This record gives sequence, C-alpha cells and structure tokens, in this order.
Amino acid sequence: MNDVTPATALTQREVLLHALYEAAELEHNLMCTYLYAAASLKDGEREGLGAEEAAAVRRWRQVLVGVAIEEMGHLAAVWNITSGLGGSPRFGRSNFPLDPGLLPASVVVKLAPFNADTLQHFVFLERPHGSAEPEGGGFAYERSYVRGGTSGARLTPMGVNYDTVGDFYAALGQGLRALVAHCGEANAFDGDRALQLSPEEVNLPGARHVVCLKTALTAFAAIVEQGEGAPRDSVGSHYQKFLGIRAELQALTERNPAFAPAFPAATNPVLRRPPRPEGRVWLENPDAVATVDLANACYGLMLRLLAYAYAVRGPSAEKSLAVDLAIGLMQAVMPLAERAARLPAGPSNPQCNAGVSFITLRDSAALPPGPAARRVFVERFAQLADGAAPLRASGDARAVAAADQLASLASRASKGFDLSAAVPGAAAAAVAPAPAAPAAATAGAAASSEPAAASGAAPVSTVSGGVETAQGERIELEFEAKRCIHSRFCVTGAPQVFLANVKGPWIHPDAMPVERLVEVAHACPSGAIRYRRKDGAPNETAPPVNLATLREAGPYAFRAALQIDGAPAGFRATLCRCGASKNKPYCDGSHHEIGFNATGEPPGGKTDMLPVRDGVLAIDPQVNGPLRVRGNLEIMSGTGRVVARVTSTYLCRCGGSANKPFCDGTHAKIGFRTG
Repeated sequence: MNDVTPATALTQREVLLHALYEAAELEHNLMCTYLYAAASLKDGEREGLGAEEAAAVRRWRQVLVGVAIEEMGHLAAVWNITSGLGGSPRFGRSNFPLDPGLLPASVVVKLAPFNADTLQHFVFLERPHGSAEPEGGGFAYERSYVRGGTSGARLTPMGVNYDTVGDFYAALGQGLRALVAHCGEANAFDGDRALQLSPEEVNLPGARHVVCLKTALTAFAAIVEQGEGAPRDSVGSHYQKFLGIRAELQALTERNPAFAPAFPAATNPVLRRPPRPEGRVWLENPDAVATVDLANACYGLMLRLLAYAYAVRGPSAEKSLAVDLAIGLMQAVMPLAERAARLPAGPSNPQCNAGVSFITLRDSAALPPGPAARRVFVERFAQLADGAAPLRASGDARAVAAADQLASLASRASKGFDLSAAVPGAAAAAVAPAPAAPAAATAGAAASSEPAAASGAAPVSTVSGGVETAQGERIELEFEAKRCIHSRFCVTGAPQVFLANVKGPWIHPDAMPVERLVEVAHACPSGAIRYRRKDGAPNETAPPVNLATLREAGPYAFRAALQIDGAPAGFRATLCRCGASKNKPYCDGSHHEIGFNATGEPPGGKTDMLPVRDGVLAIDPQVNGPLRVRGNLEIMSGTGRVVARVTSTYLCRCGGSANKPFCDGTHAKIGFRTG
C-alpha cells in the first residue's frame, strides 16, 4: 500500500499491527493494575474490618479479579486479531509507570493500591465516550502531552491519539474495514488460524478464532461493551461495576470515616534503585524483595509460555500444556502479590508497604518451538520451585500456597514437556488395560463361575496407600475408601462379598461367582472397587465410548481410560462438581451436606457425532478453577440423553457456574479455592 494519506493512518497492515501492539500493551497494563489493587485489599475481620466492611471488600476483590480476567480475554482477542493478520502478537510492554507518550495523555497507567483515588482512576479509564467523569487524584501527568502534532502522511507507524479506549477500538475497526476493502478479506486475514488461541486451549471469551472482518469486529465490539458498556448504562460492564464499588465505598466511609479497606501498598514499586526515583518506591526489605522477585520471575515465565503457545500450532497437547502452565503461574503470582502488599517496603519508604512490580523481560518473544524450548521451560520451573522453598519456610500461608503451586507446576512441566513429542502414545500406554492371558491359560480356567468351596478361613486382606486388597482364589479385589461415594452397588449387588457393618474382614471375594462379581465391580461408578483376575480371564478394559454422566445434584461420573492430573486413574471415577469436597478432585458426598442444587438434565449443546469415541481422557484439575478435559467425550444427562460431544472443554467444579456443566469463570468471581 503506497497510497498514504492522513485519512488512511490505520489502513496499512504494518500500521494496523503497530496499533494492535499498543492495544495489547493497553489491555495488559490494565490487567496488571486491577490485579495489583485487588492484592492490596484486606482479608476480612482478621485484618481489622467489621463484618459489613469485610463482606463488601470480599465482593470488591472478586470484581477486580473478575475484571482482570476479562481484560485477559480482551488481550487474547487482540492477540488473535494480530495473528489473523499475519503478525506475531505483542507480549511485552514497558515497565510501570509508563512515561508520557507511550499512551495518550488521557490514559495514565501505574500501579497503585486500592483507595478512592485509584477507584476513580479505574472509572475514568473505563468511561464511555462523552463521559464527564474526572481522573482520580494523583493520576494526571505532571505536564500535558498530546501525541502527534505533525501533519502529512507517514510510512513509519506512529501512535494515534484517542480520548477513550472505545475511541481507539473504533479507529482500529475503521482501519480493518479499509484494509479489507483494499486487498480483499482472504488476503487481509491470511494468518495461520492454528496459531491462535481457541477454546481448545483456554476458557476465555476472547479466545475465538479470527478469520474474517466480521469475527475481528465482533471481538472489538465485545471488548468495548464489556469495558465501557454499550449502551452507557449496560449492566455488567467494567464501568458500571466500578461505579457500584464507588457507591459502596462512599456509604461505608460515611458510616466509618476510619474505614481502610486496603493496605498502603507502594505506588510503582521497583526492585532496584531507580535512575529516576520520582513516582517510584524502591523496595529494600529483604523479605519483600524475595517475595516480589519470585512473583516477577513467575510472571515473566508466564509471558514466555503464552508467547510459545502462539508459535505452536493447535489443537495440540503441547499448545494446551503451555497455556495451562501459564494460567497456573498467575495463580502462584496472586498469593505472592497479596503477601508483598502486607510487608514493609523498607527504611527509605516507611510510610508504605511493598507490592509486586510486574517487571517484564527485555524480550518476551516466543522461543523457537522444539526440544530446546521445552528444556528451558522445565529448567525454569525447577528454579522457581527451588526459589520458593525459603519463602515456604516462613510459614506464611500465602507463601506456602505459592510454593505448593510452583512445586506442582514444576512436576507437571517436567512430565508434560518431556512427553510432549509423543503424548498420545505415552498416555495411552500409561492407562492401557493389562493384556489378556494366552488362549491356553483361559481355556484351562473353564471360566469358572462357581464360588470356591468354603474353607472356613478368613480372606487375606492387606492395606497399602489407602487401598485395601482382598485375595480370593480366582480374583483379587481392591477397595479405595477415599474414592467411595456410597452408591451401595457393592453391598446390595454382592451382599455375601461386601459385608456391611461388621468387625474384621469384610470383603470375601470367593463368596460369589466371579463373573457376577466382576459385573458388580463394573457398576461401581467411583472406581473405589477394582479387581484383577487370577484365573486367566481378561481384566477390565476401557469402554468403547468415553462418557461423563451428570448426576442430579451430584458429581460427574466418568467412564473412560482416565488420566487424572497426569496419572493413570483406571476406568471409572466420580469427580466433585459442587465445590465442597474435602477430597478434590474426587467426590466425597459433600453435595448432600451443602444442599447442592444442579440439574442432571441441562439443555443440549453441540452434539455432532465424534469420528472417534474412545481413547485416553485426560482430566487436569485447574488450581482454584475448573476441570480441564481433553479427549473424546460424550457428556450425558442423568437419563442418558446426549448433552454435548466434545474433544476439549472446561467443566465447572466450583458449583457456581450459570452454564453448568461448563465453566463460565464464576470460580474467579466467588473466590473458589481447591486447597
């Protein structure tokens, strides 16, 4: 495009990509500022709040974290549009605080703790076009600056001026229309869609493939409506949510002028002595420095993983693993951010506490896909887990939570990336059924269905690792108590074998014909009862169709070659969906105690027949989040009706989703915890 005029400032592909890089930085920056403010909020009565105040602050934290997650969805949408245009998405950004000129003068971005001024700043950032809302106190630039100021056409991409975020996206939309009009839709959106993020990898509304002008403009519209709100009084927009918090804050402050909902975290904390100290807080307290250092390192690796996900074609196990690990790292960052906000900054700044600084790497671009990149990730996760050990020793609950999360992620990265080149085969081998015995052996077994003659001797039972094993002549039975949901198929279907309410041995494998006993074991939905044939007959095998049945007001009942949290888990399992189990991810019957209400007959969704209906089903419980399910799966209602057929999905396990059985992000808004 050589015809350049001021009217076509955003119509060239190179200029549009440059503007999309700024859009990514903007959404990225906003996400960090909202998380920073959320981390500074106090935690209920134990940190000096009254009951009414504590309830309000809990709601505010949920709103701020929820808005930050939605900003992450906006960021994914911008990345996908960039990729759709053939560009490489922008993952880096400038460190806080941003200097004038990086964004228009009307968009000031810095890290600050929650207070009335910061909240007003958030209202101002998300305001609709034409709003008279003022900027928050202390957030205006020291001197005015307007980008641009030169006339005439430019080939060099430069930042454009805009008053609101909505104005910026409107200009981007106009540029996309002009690009399509000039070179055609197919030529404009010629990026490899397999490089974009999709619901196959992440449960974010913005992670939808962008393949044409309509899908790109729809993404822009969703960003604006979710942020500013359209129409202006749109319920649920960020703007309206922040207005709601502002009204509550004002009312509570009027009743208690001493109300302080947050800790005095630093404004723009930095880890090294800044060459320009104005507007920055240098952290000197060793405990705070160690906490922020670890949080920043986690954040940096998170960006590398997301960048890598955009360099790997999907759907694939490696792409999904990179995204899952990145999300897991953010779940380690938040407790560290909360801890930093509660620690003193140091002697040079006795008036404030510390805070995580979200330092970015000098370059967060994707590593070249392949074994070397996987090795970098595995090494880095091990370093982070080791670095968390001294913080764990402090005994602080937030430090321990972060250390546990990093240890879990390091283990998962080591297993996942080592196997990423051949995950399907490795996973299948891990959960494959034992091979059938040779024909000669099975012939001699006579498929005996008669019980053994009573010998009067008690069965031999052993207990190891929470699993009780009872030896019979033709079959070995296992019972794992922690997986039992008391469905009673055993004590009603085989009452001579499973003796209820007795002292001493209660499992008698030889008291019933072995074939009938196998059928009873197969009926156990939780997998608490398993068996091994000793008579040469085949052991249990994977079902021909992978199923997840929704129990009315109860758990998920899975039947498949299961791999749960990276480990083989047999062929049957009942997993919690009420959020209350003390044995997560397994159900422990807590849904009865809490009066959980969830239909087993939800409306149907996508039910196109899958080309393959069996195979390994990998279920990865997300920390403080849903069940990440990958593999061929038919989701059934309690009466056997097909609800959906999927190959990748997120299933709610907080109990709060309005779209059960699927996750809708409610876990983040209600503060769901899995530990």
